[in-house]
Amino acid sequence: MSAHISVEDVPLSRFHRLLTVRSGGGSFVDGYVLSIIGIAMTKVSPALGLNAFWEGLIAASALIGIFFGGFLGGVLTDRLGRRLIYFVGPTLFILCSLAQFWVQSGEMLFILRLLSGVAVGIEYPVATAFLVEFLPKKYRGPCLATLTILWFAGAATAYMTGEAILYFGGAEAWRIALASTAVIGLLLFLIRLGTPESPRWLISKGRHAEAEVIIRQVYGDNFSLKNLPAQSENKHLSFRSLLHSGYGKRMAFITVFWTCSVIPVFAVYAFAPKVLDALHLSGNWASYGSVAITLLFVMGCIIATRLVNTLGRRKLLLQSFLWSGLALALLGLLRDGPSPVILLLFGTYALFIGGAQVLQLVYPNEIFPTEIRAGAVGIGTSMSRIGAAIGTWLIPVSLQTIGIGATMYIAAGITAVGLIVSWFLAPETASRSLEDAASLEADQTASAPASSAGKLSKNNAW
Repeated sequence: MSAHISVEDVPLSRFHRLLTVRSGGGSFVDGYVLSIIGIAMTKVSPALGLNAFWEGLIAASALIGIFFGGFLGGVLTDRLGRRLIYFVGPTLFILCSLAQFWVQSGEMLFILRLLSGVAVGIEYPVATAFLVEFLPKKYRGPCLATLTILWFAGAATAYMTGEAILYFGGAEAWRIALASTAVIGLLLFLIRLGTPESPRWLISKGRHAEAEVIIRQVYGDNFSLKNLPAQSENKHLSFRSLLHSGYGKRMAFITVFWTCSVIPVFAVYAFAPKVLDALHLSGNWASYGSVAITLLFVMGCIIATRLVNTLGRRKLLLQSFLWSGLALALLGLLRDGPSPVILLLFGTYALFIGGAQVLQLVYPNEIFPTEIRAGAVGIGTSMSRIGAAIGTWLIPVSLQTIGIGATMYIAAGITAVGLIVSWFLAPETASRSLEDAASLEADQTASAPASSAGKLSKNNAW
């Protein structure tokens, strides 16, 4: 019976659930690392004598590190395999976090935070490629989308843990807060022990016998290479040659949609109180509004995770960009409106942008072949962090120079660019095997956008 069953059609097993936890730990640490510095900075600055320049540089150091780590992780994961690089990130987390406990200068803290960011950047391509190459196609989208939710969980944990450490830890508590990432890194290292190499990567390197052994270990003795969907063996196929063979358009799609979806989010998430104040919300309205927006970001990601299969990747992305962009445009138009209306529009944006957020890890892992999958995720990760830096650094300047109305219109325009590019380039991959989704034939679903216009209007309930 199993001779006729593809590994992409098997039920979700304990191995798949454990692998989701193993890979999701990287997203959790990302949220934790990027958030814990914000909690500790109020104590770090006076302790190390930091000026405004070094405060900003240290706050941005992890984002800079992620930019380089994404490229590095993608290249190394495709060349050296998933399993080896799977332990690089946790090792760097442990070493860099422990070293932060003894840091004595802003320059040293910057370097250590930069290396922590490199570790985060490495995590994205290796963890997601590992996960997608084992998962059944029915669970591929939801499990990858779950990683986005884990990012917010890591950020929330950092806020709670950091505040508790600073409250009870004394004058040097900020050192403990910064070093606390080592605990997560150690747990992540330990839980990943025993993870096998990806059979798809082994096959791409011509190592069929090793792939056969792992398939039997994971799926059972009745399974073999015959149960794995056929894939081409390209031992010497480079990233550059694949882009020239037609995947360049897909790389452009990933880069643009990921960047356009992340710029407004980081701006709103990082400066929610400042933005709300510019919209004339203060006091309890601003405080409760910031909390509500954060919760709606999480809720939007959870809803999108449930819809990623039923609604489909392409429709989910288009709906996400459409309605979140309209909310931002209305915020610019109604910038002097009543407080409940402002919060409603902000909440609408936070809720509907969840679709684009969860697809940031789904799409690049599905639409590229095994030979360059991790490299594509690495590039998407790196470019998105440029967008995050732009959104984080420019929002205060924009509010001060051109005002809240124009700022919201610019954010809506960025979202509109994501919508237009996705309309023409986003393929539908929900019901395809991993090999079919990575083939260029999937682009045919995006080649005739006019024929899908009616469908878009009919599926706007989300």
